[in-house]
Amino acid sequence: MTTDRVTMSMTNRTLLANIESAAARVAKAQAKLSSGKELNAPSDDPYAVGRALQLRSELGEVQQYQRNVSDAQGLQQAMDTTLSSVNDYVLRARDLVVQGANGALGQSDRNAIADEIDQITDGIKSAANARYGDQYIFGGTKTTTAPYSTSNDTYSGNSASIHREIARGADVNLSIDTKTVIGDSGGGIISVLRTIASDLRSGSTAALGTTDLSALDAAHDGLVGAQSRVGAVAQQLESAQSRLGQLEEVTTKQLSDVEDADMAKTFVDYSTQNAGYQAALKAGAQLIQQSLLDFLH
Repeated sequence: MTTDRVTMSMTNRTLLANIESAAARVAKAQAKLSSGKELNAPSDDPYAVGRALQLRSELGEVQQYQRNVSDAQGLQQAMDTTLSSVNDYVLRARDLVVQGANGALGQSDRNAIADEIDQITDGIKSAANARYGDQYIFGGTKTTTAPYSTSNDTYSGNSASIHREIARGADVNLSIDTKTVIGDSGGGIISVLRTIASDLRSGSTAALGTTDLSALDAAHDGLVGAQSRVGAVAQQLESAQSRLGQLEEVTTKQLSDVEDADMAKTFVDYSTQNAGYQAALKAGAQLIQQSLLDFLH
């Protein structure tokens, strides 16, 4: 009797272990079927889980670079729009200088032109106080302070560069030398325009037609150069965004290959494992019933 009990106990433990193993296989297949993922626990495939974590890290890095590029593109677009506005102001000012240099023009007319030049100068300063989001874009790294004041021509920004990282170990400089291009009381477009307004009011037609016009043209050349640089950076950013988009697509595909389950195969596997589990339960029930009867007799 003791031997029969030991044999029955061993049989029951073996049977229970087989049923638990079959149930675990069914649960694993069901988890894949429900989640659509091949990996639902680190124990499923340690190597694949490690590879998936690496790919997710790489994908997150790529997406951060994409956000950096997108932010840089927005900033560059704001800068380009502003510089185009300044360019329009300068071209208008040049027309006015040519008019003011005409010796036949009366002084009252030159005074009126000088007033418009002052308005243009103020308009340029106002344009240069443009913001992208809540940051001033022409003040270098002093993004919380307006570069120009309405009360004077002092430039309040700095010459520090603004950079955005667009790839591992690669960044792009988004800044222009505002103080040199747009200027202040000591140089640049603003200084030239102040001199022009003064010469208009004093009737210095010779200076207007020579040194003033040449200085304005030179300042305009600097502005065009800045616009060209902004355009070149915009192209660089566009190329980076395209490359990052391709990299995101490739990395996402690799991650999918590692993580995603073959649903047709998973369904077949689940059906097979479930059928085996049900068969094990049925066989176990019959065996336990028979063992119990043998024990009682």
